[in-house]
Amino acid sequence: MHSAKIFAGTASRQLAEEICQRYGCQLGQIHTQRFSDGEIYVNFLESVRGDYVFLVQSTYAPSDNLMELLLMIDAAKRASAYKVIVVMPYYGYARQDRKDRPRVAIGAKLVANMLTAAGADRIVTMDLHAPQIQGYFDIPMDHLDSHAVFIPYVEQLQLENLTFAAPDVGATNRIREIASYFNAEMVICDKHRKRANEIASMRVIGDVEGRNVVIIDDICDTGGTLAKSAGLLMEKGAKSVRAMITHPILSGKAYENIENSVLDELVVCNTIPLQKITPKIRVISVANLFAVAIKHAFENKSITSLFVHSNLRTSNP
Repeated sequence: MHSAKIFAGTASRQLAEEICQRYGCQLGQIHTQRFSDGEIYVNFLESVRGDYVFLVQSTYAPSDNLMELLLMIDAAKRASAYKVIVVMPYYGYARQDRKDRPRVAIGAKLVANMLTAAGADRIVTMDLHAPQIQGYFDIPMDHLDSHAVFIPYVEQLQLENLTFAAPDVGATNRIREIASYFNAEMVICDKHRKRANEIASMRVIGDVEGRNVVIIDDICDTGGTLAKSAGLLMEKGAKSVRAMITHPILSGKAYENIENSVLDELVVCNTIPLQKITPKIRVISVANLFAVAIKHAFENKSITSLFVHSNLRTSNP
């Protein structure tokens, strides 16, 4: 009989502990250290022979988090784990998903290749920057949706004249799905960039006069786009603006940008730990979502129910 064991990388230990609490197990023992030159060393402190090994690690910056995950996969395979399932709440390098100009790398595909080469048997992740990244893998992938935790939160707000806003054209499909659920209007903040993290121009497509607007996106990096979108929506007559972001990268002056913005609040998932706590940022845990996904992966059950928020509320791992 195979058993399931959950281990955490240093980047996602807190989330992994929450997942284990929801799952009803102890977090596996693993030792990670660095040599004086920064080289990473990984050692499992318990047997994983013949086990389903779940490795929880988000691969946000620095890239050492990705390297640590690769070493964890390799160590588990060499320790004769039956299956190695990589649980990546945040999939780093997902923004580099295509050749949008000459002579650039496709980082998302490279990471997929490295995970597969290291020995991963399955990937469990959430809200990829582009859903088609699932096609970069020749191994099974479970792509979870943050709508399962955002929808209940929006419902409890009981906002009138609700409108959902896509921060760019690429997010339109994601926003249309949640807007349809609430039978609400949607608008698009069409933006043009000069370069990464720098917006040249932005305009709102749609009417937000007197509306309570909710911006939904997968990542927030510097917070510049989010702050500018919120300001533009208020200029167009919005009654209130709040944002719901799955992955709070929040680099550079992000915290300052959010605090100085007109946003009522920024709601994020705990796929990436916050560097500091601020009044405008609220964290919603996705631990239960991943715990159920892990249990179903171990028991070879469907995870379709995880995409229906009403089922999630009553589901226990």
